[in-house]
Amino acid sequence: MIITNFKTYETATSDKAFSLAKIHEEVAKETGADIRVAVQAVDLARISHEVDIPVMAQHIDPVTHGSATGHILPESVQLAGGKGVILNHSERRLKREILEASIKRAKEVGLVTVICAESPEEGASFLEFDPDFIAVEPPELIGGDISVSTSQPEIIEHSAKLIGSEKLLIGAGIKNGEDVRIAKKLGAQGVLLASGVTKAENPKAVLMDLASGL
Repeated sequence: MIITNFKTYETATSDKAFSLAKIHEEVAKETGADIRVAVQAVDLARISHEVDIPVMAQHIDPVTHGSATGHILPESVQLAGGKGVILNHSERRLKREILEASIKRAKEVGLVTVICAESPEEGASFLEFDPDFIAVEPPELIGGDISVSTSQPEIIEHSAKLIGSEKLLIGAGIKNGEDVRIAKKLGAQGVLLASGVTKAENPKAVLMDLASGL
């Protein structure tokens, strides 16, 4: 599995987000790889309905229909065509009780949950909430040029032991197929990345390389 987080990059906003998502769709069809995108809330409905790969939200709130101005309603994500959600990213950390409630609400509407953790130990502590996937991302490597696969492979091995390979995703500095191959070999189901694709001069070539690592 490859999940690209579009964040709020200028290259992954509005029409550019749609174009980038279409490239992900092309690569998924050409390679057979499980490729997903996590897009901004205002882009989610359009991309979900026009791109034939799973589209995820970057956040939801543990609210229900009613008085919750400015929050992201899980039902709205599901009705807009969203298939999942990223929660507790290092740029949007949640208090533990909010995270638990958000996972519960996501499950109630059928959204796949990808929960971010800063360490193997923190990731293992989230198992009690029964998320679908836990993405371990050392914060010091996020958005950088050094991948966790090459610089700290022991983190992947330790995460697999604590969390279990069936739920484990790896992120932080992932850039190429070799990073994906290492992550898979050491026990991860796949990878979560952002700038390696969203800032690439040739996103399709990068995605093809990443997919080769699966």
